[in-house]
Amino acid sequence: MKTTLEETLRGAIRTIPDYPKPGILFRDITTLLGDARAFRRAVDELVHPYAGTKVDKVAGIEARGFILGGAIAHQLSSGFIPIRKKGKLPHDTVRVAYSLEYGIDEMEMHRDAVKPGERVILVDDLIATGGTAEGAAKLLRQMGADIVAACFVIDLPDLGGRAKLEALDVPVRTLVAYEGH
Repeated sequence: MKTTLEETLRGAIRTIPDYPKPGILFRDITTLLGDARAFRRAVDELVHPYAGTKVDKVAGIEARGFILGGAIAHQLSSGFIPIRKKGKLPHDTVRVAYSLEYGIDEMEMHRDAVKPGERVILVDDLIATGGTAEGAAKLLRQMGADIVAACFVIDLPDLGGRAKLEALDVPVRTLVAYEGH
């Protein structure tokens, strides 16, 4: 019997209660990454709408976005842009501050990573409150990128991150949603 995409993904994503703090259900994709069939299916589903279209670069948000984004860039024959926490990139960078649940952090990318007008897909494993993805989208746009979409395996819709990106006119693609936190 063939399993649906949602069944495959839910079966491969581990939920860890009370991590990183009590009351949080942490959605861990390392088990999905370790399951060759589920990993392949997730990447294929994220790539599918953009196959055969012009995508110049895939931008992955540190760290799980690097894994997914690298696989997606490979399938689309696109370049890859790492978006990292401040101080991790060795060359001339551009930086943006973004909101976290308990404060502000900064992320950066190399200044020469994207050229104005290049079509970029933004990738991470999960969209929750959207602060990190919103910051990454603003950073890419600051450098002139045309953001084709933001793609995530998991959406936590109750936390409102998708709406933040959509308010920036960034189309959002997710594969599975979990209610709550």
